Amino acid sequence: MEIDMTTYHPHIPVLLDSSIEYLITDPNGIYIDATLGGGGHSKAILDNLSSSGKLYGIDQDREALQAAGERIGDDSRFIPVEGNFGYLTTLIPAEDHGSIAGVLLDLGVSTHQIREPERGFSFQHDGPLDMRMSDMSGVSAYKVVNEYEYERLRDVIFHYGEERLSREIAREIINNRPIETTGELRNAIEKVVYGKHTIKSVARVFQAIRIEVNRELEVLKLVLKESLELLQPKGRIVAISYHSLEDRIVKNFFRSGNFEGTVEKDFYGNPLLPIKMITRQIVVPSKEETARNPAARSAKMRVAEKVETEEAG
Repeated sequence: MEIDMTTYHPHIPVLLDSSIEYLITDPNGIYIDATLGGGGHSKAILDNLSSSGKLYGIDQDREALQAAGERIGDDSRFIPVEGNFGYLTTLIPAEDHGSIAGVLLDLGVSTHQIREPERGFSFQHDGPLDMRMSDMSGVSAYKVVNEYEYERLRDVIFHYGEERLSREIAREIINNRPIETTGELRNAIEKVVYGKHTIKSVARVFQAIRIEVNRELEVLKLVLKESLELLQPKGRIVAISYHSLEDRIVKNFFRSGNFEGTVEKDFYGNPLLPIKMITRQIVVPSKEETARNPAARSAKMRVAEKVETEEAG
């Protein structure tokens, strides 16, 4: 997610109405908000469930779980779960496997992580080079910035940040080592990039390092596969992504059930699809929503449904 961190915006759930409309097909069903964050989507899901519905809210950030719990309040239908959403089948009790009516994935960074300088996500406020989503993560941004060899650092910036000046930026970072803070990292980037696109390039580099630190694309692939495993037939996955790397993974998986985007066929040439796309076009925020919530500007939502066994061939 490429974020404008020059201004702090309070937590506002992105594509709230559309995501709830597509997600909830059975008010009595069991749902998973795999990216609980500030709890905005979860509260809306609960508002649309019956008294017999149930919602698991998952986040690896203990502070996010606490904040979401305060927002939602005392609701017996809500079950908070601490853990990385890449391991859904471990986090969700076995008795609910194969019975999930819908999984919501909002892949944006939560606003409360961005606004805390000590977390190291923001380049607007000086803080330590951390960027770990939780203390369960391993490598920190400090290690990436100060210990990666040139080729590896260059590739992280190019592939995960899609930054065309990745070579020059990687060299400048290495020339300025040790880099201790987010402010020092931004200064090193701005020695290479200047002019009207400076902020975008800085954001891309921070995005790239954050993706590397948290293994975000690898974990996204895990959660998509495990969501499909947990869903009941005709259960849905609603995925909101914020940059092309995430969206490409989601699109390929929703179209084919794999990450290459290649549809497998049976002996007779019939497609073998464990999942099918529900949204023909990408769902994007309205102009009114982006005016209210600039963080929604780059959001893209796709929805897919688990195919019933006989449909899958």
